[in-house]
Amino acid sequence: MSDLFSIKNKVALVTGGSRGIGLMIARGYVEAGAKVYVSSRKKDVCETVAAELSRVGTCIPLPADCGTQAGCDGLARAFAEREPALHILVNNAGANWGAPLLEYPDAAWDKVLALNVKAIFHLTRACLPLLKAAAAPGDPARVINIGSIDGLHVPVLETYAYSASKAAVHHLTRTLAVRLAPDNITVNAVAPGPFESKMMHETLERFRDAIVGSCPLGRIGEPDDMAGVAIYLASRAGAYVTGAVIPVDGGTTVRG
Repeated sequence: MSDLFSIKNKVALVTGGSRGIGLMIARGYVEAGAKVYVSSRKKDVCETVAAELSRVGTCIPLPADCGTQAGCDGLARAFAEREPALHILVNNAGANWGAPLLEYPDAAWDKVLALNVKAIFHLTRACLPLLKAAAAPGDPARVINIGSIDGLHVPVLETYAYSASKAAVHHLTRTLAVRLAPDNITVNAVAPGPFESKMMHETLERFRDAIVGSCPLGRIGEPDDMAGVAIYLASRAGAYVTGAVIPVDGGTTVRG
């Protein structure tokens, strides 16, 4: 039982791993004994975060722009030059865009869908040989996609492309889960509620009291809340879970 939630010595790649939800997961994995590659667009930020996390474990920077297919393919190639197999792929890189309905630009759809949805498809596909190499009987390789509760309910803010993209992430997760199950690869999604992050900063500044008040558990998510579910999905404890979308929101979506 002591090894049920262990991810020690597994190799993980976390996109968007230099801040917010991605950093929470990367830090949790490093502290749990995994070898973690963090990726983000900004090379200096990526290297700084990797150096910080390396104080408690093994973390390697691997900067890339996942907003294009070429960037995803390049990231997979760079990883393959360093590792023969990938046990855990966390597709976290994402973007948001808010604007009133009548002013919402077409560029928002292009940017948000490219990074939030297409990047998951492109990077997962590019990493398939690495994931297959890591898969073992009873211990499949894992793909963990970061969705959002905004893909489960209608958000208060006018973030049309973002909420639509996260709903797409959830269904893409289910589709890939069925397709990749014969390869012994699980695919699940986590749908975070409000957490302290750069993306949520403005929303929490404006609506913190209302958000906390609407949450049955009465608080904002903490880093350990996110690390915990990510470790569960990557460990032996989560080996028989695939195609799931797990809200981590203190019960917000249950209340409606």
